[in-house]
Amino acid sequence: MASKIFVNLPVKDLKRSVEFFTRLGFTFNPQFTDEQAAAMIIGENIFAMLLVEKRFKDFTKKEISNAHETTEVLIAIDAESRAAVDEMVKKAVEAGGTVYADPQDHGWMYGHSFADIDGHQWEILYMDENAAPQG
Repeated sequence: MASKIFVNLPVKDLKRSVEFFTRLGFTFNPQFTDEQAAAMIIGENIFAMLLVEKRFKDFTKKEISNAHETTEVLIAIDAESRAAVDEMVKKAVEAGGTVYADPQDHGWMYGHSFADIDGHQWEILYMDENAAPQG
């Protein structure tokens, strides 16, 4: 069983991407950050490796998709509350991202989403697992 998760994302401008995610409250591990990559800390054992496209190509034989035109991945992370969901999306828009879907309220689960400056889609979710439907 894996003990850590690293999501690798291609970015056009690493400095600009780091600035974007810093404005959303994320921090970076300097040990794994240089001019070609930045290790963004999402959770205790969850990281997003932001890689300049040239470096990203070292890990794949396929073409890099244009996330503004196609969806290569949906990244979903949890939030502490409904207000925290909305705050994260607000910060993303203020930092240059865009809202790509309306908020969804299922009573026990609330989510909203944004696309970062490279077009990657982020789902921010709050779930009250005690109120989740059974079965």
